Amino acid sequence: MKIVCLDMEGVLVPEIWIEFAQRTGIAELRRTTRDEPDYDKLMKFRLGLLAEHKLGLPDIQAVIGEMGPMAGARAFLDDLRQHYQVVILSDTFYEFARPLMVQLGEPTLFCHRLEADAAGRVVDYHLRMPDQKRAAVKAFQGLNFKVIAAGDSYNDTAMLGQAEAGILVHPPENVIREFPQFPVARSYAELRRLIDEAAARI
Repeated sequence: MKIVCLDMEGVLVPEIWIEFAQRTGIAELRRTTRDEPDYDKLMKFRLGLLAEHKLGLPDIQAVIGEMGPMAGARAFLDDLRQHYQVVILSDTFYEFARPLMVQLGEPTLFCHRLEADAAGRVVDYHLRMPDQKRAAVKAFQGLNFKVIAAGDSYNDTAMLGQAEAGILVHPPENVIREFPQFPVARSYAELRRLIDEAAARI
């Protein structure tokens, strides 16, 4: 029995924070897990910027509402789900992801939650659990699944390493350099080929 675990942002949908940075003109919000391995440090930095610029959850949700999946993502995912069980493991938040999940055909998503006050100001974030991507892969393995995992950033590398097969998708050069053990896919066709090859091997 095999299961495919995919990251969301940078793999199936554009990076939400980068899109929000472009819309607001706040260049510092372009910083993502591709740049910063410490997720807690990154999120505290983001929340500080939101407070400084008096931006809240409704502002971010408005941008997300105008976004869509990457070109070809829905077709890739639909076809993949015909052949494998698929779970999306993401460090995004349910409050962000819902509109995008609808556009992707409602795949299973494990992620985190944001806390906002009555005015919509984001006051905190709550991890579902620490290191949730790797922990999910390990739990699936405990259920006797062989796992193929794919992601693009530092925060994906633990799950790629835990899985029987890990694949980098559209990764930046710094991640490729630091994690040369993982094959790289730069298109959905390449990703599907690498998934199928891994499934035949493990």
